Amino acid sequence: MDREQLAHFLRTRREALQPEDVGLPRGPRRRTGGLRREEVAALAGMSADYYGRIEQQRGPLPSDQMLAALARALHLSLEERDHLFRLSGHPAPLRSLRDDHISPGMMRIVDRMTDTPAMVLSRFGETLRQTPPAVALFGDETRYTGLARSTVYRWFTDPESRRVYPERDYPKHGRFFTANLRRAYAVDPGGRAGEIVKALLAVSPEFAEIWDQHQVGVYHVAQKTLVHPQLGEIELWCQNLSDPEQEQTLLVFTAAPGSESYEKLQLLAAVS
Repeated sequence: MDREQLAHFLRTRREALQPEDVGLPRGPRRRTGGLRREEVAALAGMSADYYGRIEQQRGPLPSDQMLAALARALHLSLEERDHLFRLSGHPAPLRSLRDDHISPGMMRIVDRMTDTPAMVLSRFGETLRQTPPAVALFGDETRYTGLARSTVYRWFTDPESRRVYPERDYPKHGRFFTANLRRAYAVDPGGRAGEIVKALLAVSPEFAEIWDQHQVGVYHVAQKTLVHPQLGEIELWCQNLSDPEQEQTLLVFTAAPGSESYEKLQLLAAVS
C-alpha cells in the first residue's frame, strides 16, 4: 500500500469535483472549489474520520468494498478505479467479473436527476444506484447482498419484492425478467448468470416452468403500472439509456404532465 500516493490521488480527484457534479448544493459559504472530505465520505457511505485518516496517510488498509464505494463517490473511470485499487495494495478487479462500476458519464446523469425516479441496473438486474425518488418508489434496492442483489432472483424467491406491481401484471414481469436473465446466461453460462439460474431452478418451480419455455425477445413494456403503499397505483413511462461498454442500463420513470400519476410523483418525497 502506497499511503502517500493513495492520499495524493484521492485528494486530487476530490478537488477536481464540484458539488454540482455529484448532485450536492454548493451553498453560500463555500470559499474553495472541489468537494470537502466529509462530502466524499457521505457519498461513499463511510465516516468522515475514516476517510480523513486515509488522506492523512494513516488508518487501516481500505477493503475492496470501501475502495469500490470511493470509486463511485469520486466518479472515477475504470482506469482510475484500477489505479486506486493498486495504490491500496489490492489487485485491480477483473472487469469480466465485476460490472458494478458505473461510468463517470452515467453517474453525472443520475446525480442531476434529483427529482426523478431513476436507477442504474447491471446486466444481471442488480440495482447499482438509485435517485431518492426511486428509493421512495421501489425501496432501497442497493442494500441487498449475494444472489438477492438480482431482481429476477428476488422476484421468484421473495414475495415482498412483487409489491411494487399489481398482481395482474405478475406473469408478464416474470417472463421479462426470465428472458433478460437468459440473454446474460447465453453470453456467460458459467458466470454469475449461470449461478442465478442454477439457484432458481433449485428453489422455484415457477421460474423452472418459465425457463423451460425458452422464450427470447421478451422486452420491457415502456408503460408500467406501479403500486405505492400510500399513493396507490401510478402509471409511469419507463425509458432506457444503455451503456454498452459497461453493459448497464439507466431506467428513468416519468408521468404524463397534468395526469393524476404526475401529481402522485410530486407527492413521493412527502409521503415517504
